[in-house]
Amino acid sequence: MSTNDAFEPDQRFARQATSFGPAAGLYEKGRPSYPAEAVEWLLPAGATRVVDVGAGTGKFTRLLVSRGLHVTAIEPSEGMRDELIRSVPEAQVLPGSAERLPIDGESVDAVIAAQAWHWVDPVRAVPEVARVLKPGGTLGLIWNIRDRGEGWIDALEDLLPDAHSESGMASQNPPVGAPFGPIERRDFSWANPVSPEDVVTMVASRSYVITLEASAREKLLGEVRDLIHDHPSTVGRTVVEVPYVARCSRAILLPAG
Repeated sequence: MSTNDAFEPDQRFARQATSFGPAAGLYEKGRPSYPAEAVEWLLPAGATRVVDVGAGTGKFTRLLVSRGLHVTAIEPSEGMRDELIRSVPEAQVLPGSAERLPIDGESVDAVIAAQAWHWVDPVRAVPEVARVLKPGGTLGLIWNIRDRGEGWIDALEDLLPDAHSESGMASQNPPVGAPFGPIERRDFSWANPVSPEDVVTMVASRSYVITLEASAREKLLGEVRDLIHDHPSTVGRTVVEVPYVARCSRAILLPAG
């Protein structure tokens, strides 16, 4: 498929675009980055051309660009793409999805999905990723999962209806399979220092929070503010550390035949 082909988003990504697109600025402000060690582990040695699929507002894209790579960021939501273009002007930004990549065949060294593979249909996405990768190329997947080792994080997770499904999703082996080899996995622990209000913004950027009725959303965000204000681990602090595990998987495209 050439980069001039029309893109028609599938229903799964259309739902994502509906929830995230109008709140792209909130997503950009509220979501964390990723640790450098995880980026290095996901990228194959000598990589020069990389696709960031489901790139959102460019949280992972900018880490790739900063390494001097030629980066094509694929994002189905127009609102997210607009924010991505503003945030990471060095990247090529195109509409598309993992199931339909506007990328020439055998043209890239790696395809990375950061906080995005759970949105895709692997039956369609896996062969499409294999199509655009050079022989021996890498599919890399990464999720930031909040680490429940801290008491206040435990309390925060208990407020969030999707917290258990998120951690459960990333604890499973991602669906990949042929024509890729076995999945390798590695976790990287890190902490993101933020203000208390940044924690509220992070919660507000969750897709299920974005789609709540206004009254329910404000109630939940008020509970998050109260938690940070009152919890012994965070009371009176202007900066709190949110602990994460960056859960990474990678698989190598096997030779044909």
